Amino acid sequence: MTHPRDLWAQGRPVLNAWLGIGNPFTAEIMAAQGYDAVTIDVQHGALDYSDALPMLQAMRASGVFPMARAPWREPGIVMKLLDAGAMGIICPMVSTPEQAAEFASFLRYPPRGARSFGPTRVGVAHGLANYSREANDLVLGLAMIETAEGMANLDAIAATPGIDALYIGPSDLSISLSNGRLDPGMDREEPEMIDAIKEIRASAHRAGIKACLHCASADYAARGVSWGFDLVTVSADSRLLAQAASASVARFRDLAGQGGTAPRTDARQGY
Repeated sequence: MTHPRDLWAQGRPVLNAWLGIGNPFTAEIMAAQGYDAVTIDVQHGALDYSDALPMLQAMRASGVFPMARAPWREPGIVMKLLDAGAMGIICPMVSTPEQAAEFASFLRYPPRGARSFGPTRVGVAHGLANYSREANDLVLGLAMIETAEGMANLDAIAATPGIDALYIGPSDLSISLSNGRLDPGMDREEPEMIDAIKEIRASAHRAGIKACLHCASADYAARGVSWGFDLVTVSADSRLLAQAASASVARFRDLAGQGGTAPRTDARQGY
């Protein structure tokens, strides 16, 4: 397993995959495609903890860095995901430095946090000789910035001890900053949203931590890297499946002279 910090030390961005389908085989397939990290979405994905644990097991052989998005800023599930083998946790809706500090405390053992000891699977999964002493330096905490309140508290959140990165959730951020004027979605092109995205990146870097951006397309992710983002997430398993299936059906209909059919998925589905 290559830790993101090793890639960042080489000046390389981290390419992250996103899993919303609760299935170990899907996780295994995605993890084998060359991503640097893979995140299991326990917030909006069609899965829960009982799905996440075997998905983490299925990903192990690929050597990707395993992460999970917690459903909320709640200690029980954050700690269980860490115990199951996640090495990075993305926490949604972090809007104040107090919330950031609370989230950070869940990630690390005393004296640096309040994590309870009981590494159910992770104690044997990653080959660490002394997990209790090594985990504090290996685990990554990514706070999601996706509200107007979070933007107002940006520098204070970024400066919170134990927060390793700011992770942009474009859909909720767009709704919140525009007071509902903008529809949710990723790969934002509105000047106001691009300015906000770049300001989050700048705030993270001022604080000496990393900046992460959730994207729908590889093209937009490459733009994010050109803006200085350290980790980019490209699409998701459900979206990639829908796109490939739609393209295959459209190709067949065209060759068979049957005309194309519109895809039945919402192109705005975003995280």
